[in-house]
Amino acid sequence: MVQIIYILAFTVLSIFAISNLIRSMIALSQNDSRSYQNIRNRRTSPQFTHPELWDKDGQYIDEPLMVIKSINVDDARSKLDALYNSSPSGDK
Repeated sequence: MVQIIYILAFTVLSIFAISNLIRSMIALSQNDSRSYQNIRNRRTSPQFTHPELWDKDGQYIDEPLMVIKSINVDDARSKLDALYNSSPSGDK
């Protein structure tokens, strides 16, 4: 008897989960098509952004705020070794 209740409960929960998944996928696809149309009509400065994206005059900053320089592993290792050797506890 317990096995039948378990199978019935699993079946009901599975149907509920799959129906929610399908409804979410349909809603997501509808929202994506709407947001794509809105992107083409968007102003140059976003309406709600982080405060660091505005200068002191209230103008939107349209430039990169962080630049990442990539180096190879040997250069990184040599810089880390130099930092380690120059530290106060680096007696080597």
